[in-house]
Amino acid sequence: MRTFHMRAIPSLLQLALLSAFSVHVHAQTSLLDRIMERGEIRIGTTGDYKPFTYLNPETGTYEGMDIDAAHLLGEVLGVSVRFVPTTWSNLTEDTLNDRFDLAMGGITRTLTRQKDLALTDPYVTIGKSPLIRKADRDRFRNLQDIDRPGVRIGANYGGTNEAYVRANIRQASIVMFENNLDVQPAVAAGDVDVMFTDNVEAVIYARQNPLLYALDPDRPLTREDLGYMTVRGDQPFINYLNLWLYQMRQKGTLDELRGKWIGEY
Repeated sequence: MRTFHMRAIPSLLQLALLSAFSVHVHAQTSLLDRIMERGEIRIGTTGDYKPFTYLNPETGTYEGMDIDAAHLLGEVLGVSVRFVPTTWSNLTEDTLNDRFDLAMGGITRTLTRQKDLALTDPYVTIGKSPLIRKADRDRFRNLQDIDRPGVRIGANYGGTNEAYVRANIRQASIVMFENNLDVQPAVAAGDVDVMFTDNVEAVIYARQNPLLYALDPDRPLTREDLGYMTVRGDQPFINYLNLWLYQMRQKGTLDELRGKWIGEY
């Protein structure tokens, strides 16, 4: 009869330790490595924030400054790009739950987001500006004119537009919308009077709709930086993204993208 040595058979404890080690090693593997192995980078984007991200209903494809940037990132990584739809309300949760590798699309760098996630170096500086009807230029000349009883402010759930309105509007009424894209048509139609949004978006909407007017976009009410967002603690991936952004800035590529999608205001 053949004799087996006990140490030749892994114990349950050994198997458990081996499994835990494998999980630990996978958890420690950078997203950068996993993206390269997968051959694809997953980009989470809301598709509702011109000029950074917009899901064109006619073509069914995403377009905008950050969409172009995502394709350029895929090129330098040598991988394909897959866009994953998300919303401003679910952006943090979806990033934490690994629905995508990187969130792109006009994301403001805030201390609240930095607590749970990682944000890249900034690539554009923006600020909040009012979007109003052109017919109301004499009625609304500053924030004090806007924050009055009877004035209706439109804002979308979950983003910095809502945060700004909640923090600064005391007397005007606030009307909430699920989708950011629905707010500016409501201003044009007279369903609400004002939309506070980033100056670049206000300028884009005013260019596209002669009924609308961007109030003092060159003198925004706030100054904020935009960045790209991923999970916290993955330093190799963040280092790669920041160097990529630095080289894009040095080569003039960021200026080219800004000129194409934002222009002057």
